[in-house]
Amino acid sequence: MRLLLVEDDDHVAGALSAVLSRHGFEVRHARSGEEALQALVPEADAFGVVLLDLGLPDLDGYEVCGRIRKRTTTPVIMVTARADVRSRIHGLNLGADDYVVKPYDIGELLARIHAVSRRTVQEEPAATVDHEVQFGDVSIDLPTRKVAIAGEVVQLTRKEFDLLALLAQRPGVVFRREQIISEVWRTSWEGTGRTLEVHVASLRSKLRMPTLIETVRGVGYRLVAPAA
Repeated sequence: MRLLLVEDDDHVAGALSAVLSRHGFEVRHARSGEEALQALVPEADAFGVVLLDLGLPDLDGYEVCGRIRKRTTTPVIMVTARADVRSRIHGLNLGADDYVVKPYDIGELLARIHAVSRRTVQEEPAATVDHEVQFGDVSIDLPTRKVAIAGEVVQLTRKEFDLLALLAQRPGVVFRREQIISEVWRTSWEGTGRTLEVHVASLRSKLRMPTLIETVRGVGYRLVAPAA
């Protein structure tokens, strides 16, 4: 698999490239945001994954992610020292497929790379029903993959919609965390649990209905219709 590594620190990039190469990846190194975007112009779908550092010398990594997402569906994994939940949510909202905090275990990073690439190959909508679901002012149009609040369309990422659509299949029924991760992320890897929590938090924020998705402690999540 070809991998685009966007990292301005040559020492870090060299060490990581060596490890990735030993695991069968063909690595192209970009030292800046503009260099990364130029690499993606003629080869928009040539890379299996983009590893994107946020602390770049020319462009903010968030801006780079947003611009990448406008031109290609190539999976993006943000690799950064920014560990706060707000930064994670912002990155995922911009279209990042995963978010890894430095310092990280190389085994964990490799697992995440394989997970996002596998999900992209096997990607199918999570919903199996073919109608519109209504919860108060929130409408979830499963065939067109659109969500609206009082008629106003809400922009969701691919995984945010898949998560919401899965819960909408059986309102009020608790979906186990393991089941959600398996069906939406198509992996059983335990490290995806944190990503699930961030996506739930982002959905609650975007839908402006914190109680729509209820956390069932120790089990998982369910969709709860708002009170009339």
